[in-house]
Amino acid sequence: MILDEIILITYILTMTVLLVFASHGIIMLFYHRKYIKNIPSFDEVLEYNKKVTIQLPLYNEQYVAERLIDSVCKIDYPKDLMEIQVLDDSTDITTDIVKNIVNKKKLEGFDITQIRRENRKGYKAGALKEGLQKATGELIAIFDADFVPSTDFLKKTLGYFINPKIGMVQSRWEHLNEDYSILTKIQALALNGHFVMEQPIRNRAGFFINFNGTGGVWRKECIENAGNWQDDTITEDLDLSYRAQLKGWKFVYLRDFTTPAELPAEMNALKAQQFRWTKGAIETAKKILPSVWRSKIPLRIKLQSTFHLTNNIVFPFILFAGILNVPLVFIKNSGPYTMFFNIMSVFVLAFISSFLFYLYAQKDVYNDWRKRMTLFPIFMAGSMGFAVNNSRAVFEGLMNRKSEFVRTPKFKIVQKSDEVIKNSTYNALYKINSTVMVEIILAVYCLIGVFASIYFLEIAALPFHLMFFLGFSSVAAMSIKHTLEKKG
Repeated sequence: MILDEIILITYILTMTVLLVFASHGIIMLFYHRKYIKNIPSFDEVLEYNKKVTIQLPLYNEQYVAERLIDSVCKIDYPKDLMEIQVLDDSTDITTDIVKNIVNKKKLEGFDITQIRRENRKGYKAGALKEGLQKATGELIAIFDADFVPSTDFLKKTLGYFINPKIGMVQSRWEHLNEDYSILTKIQALALNGHFVMEQPIRNRAGFFINFNGTGGVWRKECIENAGNWQDDTITEDLDLSYRAQLKGWKFVYLRDFTTPAELPAEMNALKAQQFRWTKGAIETAKKILPSVWRSKIPLRIKLQSTFHLTNNIVFPFILFAGILNVPLVFIKNSGPYTMFFNIMSVFVLAFISSFLFYLYAQKDVYNDWRKRMTLFPIFMAGSMGFAVNNSRAVFEGLMNRKSEFVRTPKFKIVQKSDEVIKNSTYNALYKINSTVMVEIILAVYCLIGVFASIYFLEIAALPFHLMFFLGFSSVAAMSIKHTLEKKG
C-alpha cells in the first residue's frame, strides 16, 4: 500500500509539472488575441543602401552547398553592397565543391570568399565569430546549408533596421519537403507551434524571442555589443539572442514572410537535431536565467523568459508519466484510491491546451488546417517517443557534459522521388545505440499497459497507453530501419 501511494503521489507531481507547461499554451492563446494587431512597422520607402554581409556556415554539406550559394547569389540586391562569406569548416569533398562555385561566382561579379579555419574550434559559433571579424557589412544575414532564401529576402527584412534599436529580424521557416513523408509532416506540425504561434506572439506582446540560427539578419553592432558569438552552449543562437535583448536591443519576427528549408528526412537525423536543440536550451537556461532575474526588465518578461528557456524540462516528466502509467492501471483496480483518480481527471486539460495551441498554429496560416490537425495524435505519440532521446539531452545539459555540435544531415530532399543517400559522409550518426534499446524496452512495457487497460475496461486511459506504445515503438523501429537502409 505504501508503494502504491508513493507511485500515486509521484504521478500527480509529474503530471502537475506537465500541466503547468502545457497550460502555457492557453496563455499564448490569450496573448495571441490581445496583441494580434500589434504588427512591427516596415519602412517601404527605405533606400537599400546598407552594406550586407551574408554568412553561410558549412560543415561537410556536399549535397546542398551549391544550391545554397546559387540561391543567395540570386537575391535581388546590388552586388557592390552584398558581401558573401562561405564559412567552410568542411573536411570532405565539400571544400572542393565550394571552391569551384566561389570561383565561378567571382567571375560573375560577386564579392564572395571561402573562409577556412585551421580547426573547428567553437563549431558554428566559432565560424560565425571569425567571419564577423572580417565582415565589411553593417548588417549580417545568416543562412544554414539546408535553406533556400527567396530573391526578395533582403528587401523584405532590411526596412525594419530604419529603427536604430532593432538588432535582429527573423523570418519564419517554411518547409521545402513537408509532404515527403509522415515524418516530415509531423515535424512541420510541431515546428509550426514555435514559428507560427510562439515567436510572433512573444514578439508582439513585448517578450524576448530568439534568433533561430538561420533565415535572419543581425545588426553587426548588436552582435558585438552583446558579447559576440560564444561557444559555451550548443545553441549559440538562443544564447546571443537573450544577451542582446538584455542589453536593450529589439527584435522583429516576420510571421508572414518565410524562408524555405529542408526538414530531416529520417529518424536518426531528427534525433540528432532534437538532441542538440534540447541540450543547448538547457545549457542556455543555466547560463542566462540568473542574468534575466537580476536584470531590471518587467516581471512578466522574466516569467515568460523562464518558460521559454526551460520548457524542454518536460521530457523527463513525459518519460516518468509513461513509466508510471502502467502500474496505475493495476493500482486503480486493486485499492481504495477513487479520490486520487478523480483528482487526476484534471490533467486532461494538458491535452486540451496542447491541442488548441497547435490548432491555432495551423489555422492561422493554412487553408487545409483541418487535414493537418488529423496528425495531432501521431504528433503527440511522437513527442512521447522522443522522451528517451530528449531526456538524455536534458540530463547532459544539467550535468554540464560537453558534446560535439552534430550538424543535421542534409540530402537535398524536396520531392517524394528524392532519396536519402547511402554510404554518405553522415554515416557516423547511423547506429543502433543504447537509446534505441531503451525505447524498445519501454515499448514492450507500455504494451502491457495497453493490454491491462483493455482487460480492466479503462477506456479513458487506453488512448494514452496506446500513444506511449506507438511513440516508443515507432521511434525505435524507424531508427533501426533507417540505420539498416543507410548501411545497405
